[in-house]
Amino acid sequence: MTALNKRLLGFVSLYRWSHLHGITFSRSYGAIALLLGLLLIGQSAAAATVKNVRIWPAPDHTRIVFDLDKPVAHKVFSLSGPDRLVIDLDNAAIKTEVESLSLKGTPIGKIRTAVKKGSDIRVVLDLTNKVQPRSFLLKPNKQYGDRLVVDLVYKEKIAKPKVPSQPKVNPAGVRDIVIAIDAGHGGEDPGAIGPGRVREKTVVLAIAKKVESLLKKERGFTPAMIRTGDYYVGLRARTERARKYRSDLLISIHADAFKDHRPRGSSVFALSQRGATSETARWLANSENSADLIGGVDGALTLDDKDRVLAEVLLDLTMTATLSDSLKVGQTVLKSIGGVNRLHKRDVEQAAFMVLKSPDIPSILIETGFISNPSEAKNLQSSSYQWKMARSIVKGIKDHFNVNPLPGTLLAAEKQRRTANQHVVARGDTLSAIAERNRISVGQLRKANKLRSDTLYVGQRLQIPRS
Repeated sequence: MTALNKRLLGFVSLYRWSHLHGITFSRSYGAIALLLGLLLIGQSAAAATVKNVRIWPAPDHTRIVFDLDKPVAHKVFSLSGPDRLVIDLDNAAIKTEVESLSLKGTPIGKIRTAVKKGSDIRVVLDLTNKVQPRSFLLKPNKQYGDRLVVDLVYKEKIAKPKVPSQPKVNPAGVRDIVIAIDAGHGGEDPGAIGPGRVREKTVVLAIAKKVESLLKKERGFTPAMIRTGDYYVGLRARTERARKYRSDLLISIHADAFKDHRPRGSSVFALSQRGATSETARWLANSENSADLIGGVDGALTLDDKDRVLAEVLLDLTMTATLSDSLKVGQTVLKSIGGVNRLHKRDVEQAAFMVLKSPDIPSILIETGFISNPSEAKNLQSSSYQWKMARSIVKGIKDHFNVNPLPGTLLAAEKQRRTANQHVVARGDTLSAIAERNRISVGQLRKANKLRSDTLYVGQRLQIPRS
């Protein structure tokens, strides 16, 4: 007989007792309150159920997620000799197999479970490396119900992420431009889900890896991946990693979703200091920012300075310049993407996406398409389409920095050499006079600039070949 059945029998006994003593429910609110109170006690005493356990290894931590049917009181503590982590769940039952979970890439050698005190569950992790545990409960969202999250933060690095600690310096003594590539969502945060259960986190990581591969082949560029696998990175942690890698540009790759399956097209967003510029942009900003709750991250960017007013002025100036650069590169990338997919909007949109809020790194968010649209969802899953999208993104980045190279970079040095060997035609200039001033023949000047006649126009740029 269950505890709830016992309580129900108690309710029947109470009813009989009240009837014998002349107490009726229609006249005794106290009896009704007592019955309701006992019912609530019976419901609250029911054990929480662990429906599933998921493990997400990352370069600097491993995340364990317990999917629950209700919140649970818990305690986490470490034991040594050998190293173990103990997770106690009060008044809980486990309805899933944990011993068969894949532990590859984690500091966990084995998982064991046992019943404690008749109604509690103890989970023991046998560890192969020392970790610093942290745990927190998460409330239900669109994707999941109640969850208990336990992060095992590595004290000793298990896997070293492949990112540049310093910008690559070329033999000429100038550095590469570092592009931080952020694949949105990841791990227990799948992002938007399209037809056929296609997940945003999967397709954007595939595109991000292709962008990384292409940038590695480009002279003057070094890519830095924010996440390299299927794990979650907090929204603020993404910008922090971009800063750690000394990035010159952050591109965050996503795939739109909307409640209606008809919207389609690619978009590029930059930060809006006043909020979103359209209803759709506001909806998307709120959707992306809410993902930070999944990671249990809470905090704000602050400037530690004695003169707060001065710090705010400097930050405002920096943000203004950064936003201007973000809009410029965003427009170039948007134009390039337009050659692969139709554009949802022809201009860069602005919204308060958390990942764009780095004050000193130009940042853009690229919505590669609407994963909620069946046609675009199919494209986004195609490897050939992913390559086309990646090439268009890289072309947009290259086009921007070739025109606006950063000081001290290889692209800036090459542009300086090109402009040093150029002549801008002024009023009264002739081909023969320009050739004579540069001690070359008219024929060499024609050949270098592929000229079919000697006619020039003011403002025309002529490449001056070396004599």
